[in-house]
Amino acid sequence: MKLMSMLGDVVGSLFKKPFTEQYPFEKKPAPESLRGKLTWDASKCSGCMLCVKDCPANAIELITIDKANKRFVMKYHMDRCTFCDQCVVNCRLKCLDLSNEQWELAALSHEPLTVYYGRDEDIQFLLEKSARPGAEAEAPCA
Repeated sequence: MKLMSMLGDVVGSLFKKPFTEQYPFEKKPAPESLRGKLTWDASKCSGCMLCVKDCPANAIELITIDKANKRFVMKYHMDRCTFCDQCVVNCRLKCLDLSNEQWELAALSHEPLTVYYGRDEDIQFLLEKSARPGAEAEAPCA
């Protein structure tokens, strides 16, 4: 009896349209409440570092270049982030947000999972400083 029941399901399935979606080719819009990639607005940031202190995964580093002129670089580790939204909730100046548009974050290597936010010249200065020999022994900028 079980074999006939299963055979009926198999024959019935032959004439039905597949229920699965062809994901990379057919995309649905992301939900409004989806938590994707972290975005940072440097113009609003005061450098209080609440986001760094509240991040349970240590996914955020705020490096101070010049605090008087509000020059900061944020180093965001997507591979560590749990997308818990704790940094966004605790940012009193609302300079952080989790994008619901940038959520496809898979990568084949580790390099694209670290994102630098800030002014281009500040990021370049930071990268050059870290590339110098003996830079590991120096104290961090922050």
